[in-house]
Amino acid sequence: MSVNDMIKKSVLKSFSQYNVPKMALALLVALIVGIVIYYVYRRFYTGVVYSRSFAVTLVGMSVLTCMVTLSISTNIVISLGMVGALSIVRYRTAVKDPMDLLYLFWSITSGIAAGAGMYVLVIVAGLVMIGMLALFYSHQDKGRVYIAVIHYMGDMVGDEITRAFGRTKFFVKSKTMRGERTEMAVEVFCDDKDMAFAERIRAIDSVEDVTLIQYNGEYHG
Repeated sequence: MSVNDMIKKSVLKSFSQYNVPKMALALLVALIVGIVIYYVYRRFYTGVVYSRSFAVTLVGMSVLTCMVTLSISTNIVISLGMVGALSIVRYRTAVKDPMDLLYLFWSITSGIAAGAGMYVLVIVAGLVMIGMLALFYSHQDKGRVYIAVIHYMGDMVGDEITRAFGRTKFFVKSKTMRGERTEMAVEVFCDDKDMAFAERIRAIDSVEDVTLIQYNGEYHG
């Protein structure tokens, strides 16, 4: 049997093997899992700017990978064409947060497993992922990291500023001195409701201004 005969036979056989209820169920499971991932991502997101478009992409990625898996498993011609098409695709979107990769691969693998009919694996893996995220984020300190940029005059004022932080966790990142004027950058970890240190610093003589910038990063200390 030649290659052409094999392909024709595969095409004719694939039309008779289409199981519409099975495909609909797989796509429905992929959609439900994608929606669950969407809400989990929104619940545990800790960055500065929440990207709703990326969260919606997670849902679409789950459904599309399920569709690819279903098409590859039913038709050899489509599978060869899909391999050729995907080989020329280049993804150039930069992923800034490593956790976004976790959600992205979770969505892709869930779609593949749903397309393969492994619904139990999809559910169990989803529960494990949600439990893992809840476990690690429950032990995370509640608060935010800020960069406090303080401009002041004089050499002795720096000691008063550090005392003004009190029990607030802080770490001096840099000091830039230009003549008698000094710019101090301090990394501060605090609750949004506990901003009293900023008022205490601003009340110090020779302090010109205090700027708080929310920092998208991890706090260690």
